[in-house]
This record gives sequence, C-alpha cells and structure tokens, in this order.
Amino acid sequence: MTLKQINMKRNKFLFISLAVAVGLSSACKKELNVQNPNQPTVDAAKTESGIIALAQGSIYVNGLNSVKFNETGFLAYTATGIQDVMGDIIGGEAANAYLNQLGCPLSVTLDDGSVIPNPASPARQPDLIRQINTNAQQSENFIVYEWAYMYNMIAAANNLLANIDAIEFASDADTKKATIQAWAYFWKGFAYSKIGSIYYAGIINNEAFKTNGNYVTKEAIIAEAGANLDQAASVLSGISNDAVYTNMMSKIIPGYFQVGKGGVPSPANWKRIINTMKARNILVNKTVASMSSGDWTEILTLTADGIQPDDNVFTVRTNEAGDYISATTLVAGKTQSNIAGGSTYKLSERWVQEFKAGDKRKDNNVLETEHWIGNSDRGNIFNTRYTLVNGGNGAAGVVVYANTEPGEYEYYLNVTWEENELMMAEAKINSGDIDGGLASVDAVRVDQGAGLPAVSGTGLTLAQAREELRRERRVTLSFRGLSFYDARRWGVIDPIGSGGGRTKAVVLDNNDVLNTNATIDYDFLDYWDVPDNELAYNPAADGSAPVKNPKQ
Repeated sequence: MTLKQINMKRNKFLFISLAVAVGLSSACKKELNVQNPNQPTVDAAKTESGIIALAQGSIYVNGLNSVKFNETGFLAYTATGIQDVMGDIIGGEAANAYLNQLGCPLSVTLDDGSVIPNPASPARQPDLIRQINTNAQQSENFIVYEWAYMYNMIAAANNLLANIDAIEFASDADTKKATIQAWAYFWKGFAYSKIGSIYYAGIINNEAFKTNGNYVTKEAIIAEAGANLDQAASVLSGISNDAVYTNMMSKIIPGYFQVGKGGVPSPANWKRIINTMKARNILVNKTVASMSSGDWTEILTLTADGIQPDDNVFTVRTNEAGDYISATTLVAGKTQSNIAGGSTYKLSERWVQEFKAGDKRKDNNVLETEHWIGNSDRGNIFNTRYTLVNGGNGAAGVVVYANTEPGEYEYYLNVTWEENELMMAEAKINSGDIDGGLASVDAVRVDQGAGLPAVSGTGLTLAQAREELRRERRVTLSFRGLSFYDARRWGVIDPIGSGGGRTKAVVLDNNDVLNTNATIDYDFLDYWDVPDNELAYNPAADGSAPVKNPKQ
C-alpha cells in the first residue's frame, strides 16, 4: 500500500505531500540502497538497515526529488530555478508553469526614456499568481512546487521519528537512534525554513500520516523551523560515540555524494551548519530596513559559531548512470550552452552586470556570444548576450559555476561557509564595523579565486560597503535559490512608486539595443499565498491565520 492509499483512509490528508510522492527507480534503488519510502509500514523499515534506507529515501527522494516538472523532479531545477528567475539571476522563455511570465517585471524604462510594459496578461506578477493559483491548474501552478517538496520532506521525517523507537539495533542503540533523530529533526527544520521563507502561511504537522487545517503565520512556521533545528542540535550534543555516528551517517548519505565538501559532518560541524541555517532564517525574512540592532547581533553570534572554511556541508552530485539526478538537472547546468539563449534558462544581463572589472570568475565562467532575442510576447528583460561555460575556462583556483561532467559539480543543498561569511559581513557592516565586514567579503573573493583587490581598509562609506556586499551575494550565492530572498529584503521587488525597482540596469531590449541605464519596475509578490492545490483538499479550519497575502 502506498502512502497515498494509507492516508486516503483518513478524514483529512495533506494533499500535496501524498499525491506527488513517488518511489525510486530500480537503478536509483541500487545506487542509493533505499526501500520504497512510500511504504513505511513494511517489515524492512523495522530493522536497522531498513530505517537507514528509510532515512535516506525520506530526504533524498521524498523531500528533494519526487515532484515532477519538465521531465525532472529535482528541487534545484523546479522550485529553486523558479526563485532564481524571480531574483533575476536567470530568465526563461518556455511557457511551462508560466516560466516565461513569473519573472516578468511590470515595466522597463529604457535609456531613451521609453517605457516598455509587460506584454503578458495580467501584467502584474501578483495578479498572475492569483489567476493561476487554482487546483484546476495542477502542475502549471508554479507556487505549488516548493510546498509539495517541503511537506513531502516533513511527512517523511515524521514517519522516521515515529518508527525509530521500534527498531532493535544490534549495538550502540543510543548513538544510532540519536543519529536518525538528528537527521529527521534537521531536515524538518530545513523544510519549515523553506516554507516560512516563501509562503504567507503554512501548517505545523508533527504526526506521521496525519495533517490538520490549522494554518499558522509564516513567522510561526519559521519559529517551528528553529525549534526543530534546536532539537537536532540538542540530540547531536548527546552523541558521544563518534565512530558509530560516523558509520551511520556514511550509510545514510550516498557514497558518491561524500566527496569534496560532502563528507560526513561531525556532530560539532553539524551544529555549526544549524547555526548558519538559523542565521539565514533571520536575515532573509525581514527587510533590511526593518532589521534591529538585536537582529544583527543575533546573526553575528550565530555566524561566529557557524560553518567554518574546512567544514563539510550537505551536497548532491551526479554519477555516470544518472541514478539520482542527471548531469544537466541543476539550475547552473540548465544555464550553460555554446550560445546565449541556447539553454533552458537564460543568463540574466543583470547577473553578469554584478561582476566587477577584472573578476576572474567572470572570465572563467561567462561566455559572450551572438545576442539572443526571445519572443517579444514572452517578456521584456530576458534577452541576453551571455551563457555559462560548461566546466569553466580552466583558470586554476577559480570557482566553476556549471559542469555537467558526472560527479564534477558540487550542488549545495542548504548553507555553506561562504553564505555564513557573507551574513557575518552584512551584520558587521550594519553594526558599525564596516572594515570588519568588508574583510569577510574579501575572504570570500579570495576563496573563490576572484583575483580582485581588497576593499577592506579603503575607506568605503556605509552605502559603498553595502553595495559591495550586495554584488558579492548575487555573484557568490547564485543558482542556489537565494536571489529572490535578497531582492525581497532589499526592496528591489517593491513597486517603483514605493521605492523599489532597479536603476542603472543593463537591458538588451527587443530591438537588440543595449541599454546600460535602464530602470526595472518588478512589482512582485513578496510571500506567496497558500497553494489552492492544498486548500481544495485541506481547507483552513476556524481560527487559522490568513492563507492569502493581503498585498494586492
């Protein structure tokens, strides 16, 4: 019996997490050593090897790779790609799930003063979201994907926690049980973090095979994320047998993921990952203008004990067989081609604009080709001169943004050292330590092989330091689904009339004219409504928080 069939017997069920969950193909079973994660009541899940397989499948399959869209189901192509389109890192011309409209700004004012409105109807992205957010849209409703992935993950993690006490471990039961618990609580914290960072409301559900209609605010969801991350950290603090813990984790994480930064994190290392996750949740869910001195202090405290340069983090890689994901599934892989516009995603002119003169990362990764001009009825800013170079241009010590060779590209599933360092930098800059913050910006650039002169100690003003930080986050943390969070908290997505938008933007217009002083009025919705695909089957109970963002 599948998870969906089991839950159809309940009076209520979490529609998305049940309807889209799928099992592994036989090839993926072989590589990942996972039982079908949608059959958690089979006897295999009651054994030590079974619970390990269930732990692996719960996250890597149910949580990250089980929602089908455009022939692939990996989170980093669907939900993450959608957010990077809205963050103007990439663009898209394909009509699937309104990809060609969801990132279209309301208007663009070109260098000559002419105003080009969004050719789509409706023109405003908030109106588009309200128009397509119906259960009848099903897979075309682009706001449903992140909800589906993350509630899949939460449901699967709850099932792990419900089953762990019944397992008879051969030895060192306390350590093995704690390892599984830490794994489940951490990924629940991650999932609630994602839900609370993009949706206006959500559901807190801590029971296996059950849900509820009690929708709570996004702030309550972020608090639940923190509670689960803290629970994971508490469990990790109680682990004393490092050898048994490491052995367990080496079985949960697929072997070919455990290279580079993807090795098993020690309990202390993992707790630093948690601190960085908690710092992100503070940073990305408030506008810069609304951040208090206490917020910046808390971020400084968390990042000071956050990910270190040599720490392991959670990553994904491909292999020759493409058992888990194919070599071209990731966003960066879908943005590389030998010609501009030749890939699924198109490289944004505004992203390329962020590189400073002499940045070796641009030289190693960005190729200028013939200009690509897309269909004029499908947008007004996604034309481009650029594409990503597959595998880079061979510059030693310089980061590579895209590599479709099996096993070569390291995709980060959540937080990293450079994100931690840039959050620390931003907190320092906004707390009066401008040079201290800029030193962290310099450290990230050195680590990535940018080859740029240091900016710390050069007498930059607060506004100039913030601009260095803004550009560096856009360059370093690209293709990771963070760009929209940043555009939101910096006010870029707000209407021009409310102080938002982007000025001095590079735009290649539909007449193939390069504009270098354009103004873009995005006017995007800051937090998405709860998907109607959920509400149609699980309506809000009395007393629930509003499920629709009041922003019009």
